[in-house]
Amino acid sequence: MDSINTKMSAPELIKTDAEVNRFNKVNEKMTGIKNKQQMGKDEFLTLLIAQLSHQDPTNPMDNTEFVAQMAQFSSLEQMHNMSTGFEKIASVMHNNDAISTIGKTVEIEMGTDKITGVVEKVVRGENPQVFVNGNFYNMEHINAVYGN
Repeated sequence: MDSINTKMSAPELIKTDAEVNRFNKVNEKMTGIKNKQQMGKDEFLTLLIAQLSHQDPTNPMDNTEFVAQMAQFSSLEQMHNMSTGFEKIASVMHNNDAISTIGKTVEIEMGTDKITGVVEKVVRGENPQVFVNGNFYNMEHINAVYGN
């Protein structure tokens, strides 16, 4: 990307920066979505398409640079897919941990209070909860699990 900036003159850089800032402000007002500091795969692809459509036909982008950018996009997409997969695995594991406590005695720590009781039921989800002594508690409050 740096090699593209060196081909632009100072007035072109200032104009481009102003246009990007204006677009971001209008976009934020219309969508309510604030600018992120990190670029996702959609933003990267949009930027690449804009780059290609606005390049100088007499001085097109270098093939090596284009291939490098496509490789970056591919890597970004794969990292996003892996992250999504890891999130799903973590969710399944948290739910399984909660389910495995059903019928077992647990010690729950809520600040300075310690509650001991048998898990009667579990609510699965992003933050699984156990039902002990008539109340629901998040899994992170379980201090110990005892086999019955």
